[in-house]
Amino acid sequence: MDYTKAFAISAAGMTAERRRVEVAATNLANANTVQSPGGAGFEPLRVIIQPALGGGGGSPAGSFVDQVEQALENGVMSAAVFPEASVEATGAAPRLVHEPGHPLADERGFVAYPGVDAATEMMGLMSATRAYESNVAAMNAARTMALKALEIGGTT
Repeated sequence: MDYTKAFAISAAGMTAERRRVEVAATNLANANTVQSPGGAGFEPLRVIIQPALGGGGGSPAGSFVDQVEQALENGVMSAAVFPEASVEATGAAPRLVHEPGHPLADERGFVAYPGVDAATEMMGLMSATRAYESNVAAMNAARTMALKALEIGGTT
């Protein structure tokens, strides 16, 4: 068995989950950034992870899983098989807080903050962390199997 494929798949998963952690941290860090009245400020972000092969159920090549299995069988494992993670704005409305004494308050006394939901971001952060840890465990298991195969092969 070629263990480099298993390593590459786990590495791709870790890369995608690292991107999710970075975006969640960015959103949380900018949750209390004041937006100027009428001006653009920080807009919450989200990560969209989709297969690079574009495999949907309706594609002639079959599902994404089928395409990955086909690539593994053919020995063609490249970046084209792994998921792509793109970052885009969520489009969430700003959170308005009544602070009439604030220098950036509008004429009604409201200050605009980014529409970041801290609970949602923390759940996404925890989910991405657990998924990252799972990919690390899978990579370590593949490494252990590869080392054990070398030990067995060396004793015969």
